[in-house]
Amino acid sequence: MAADAFWLQLESAEAGHAVALNEALAAIAWNDAGLIPVIAQRHDNGEVLMLAWMNRSALQETLAGGQVCYWSRSRQQLWRKGETSGHRQRLLSAHLDCDGDALLLKVEQLGPACHTGRPNCFYNDLDGERLRVAVSRPS
Repeated sequence: MAADAFWLQLESAEAGHAVALNEALAAIAWNDAGLIPVIAQRHDNGEVLMLAWMNRSALQETLAGGQVCYWSRSRQQLWRKGETSGHRQRLLSAHLDCDGDALLLKVEQLGPACHTGRPNCFYNDLDGERLRVAVSRPS
């Protein structure tokens, strides 16, 4: 089944309808680099922690093992969140959007999510006139 038809079929599906994981992975709208954007959100309070990228291998590893694994575009390799810092993300649920081109992960975050030590990566506030750093870096 073509990817577009796959997502159109799901639009009218009833709750509980299921398809094989391999079929869903094949229908994901991976970009030209084979990646999909991923939003990580705290499961308990809904805080958006970060935006990252996954390739098929990272998504499969995350779903199979429960520890979140991303694709590092800068290092061009799998990036197991918290592997060096200990600030891991444990997957509680994974959700694809309606057309299969974005992923939402609900996670248990151990320690800060941002490499700067801040609780999340979205600490820069924008308004009509400026960017303002809203959360200081921990000392």
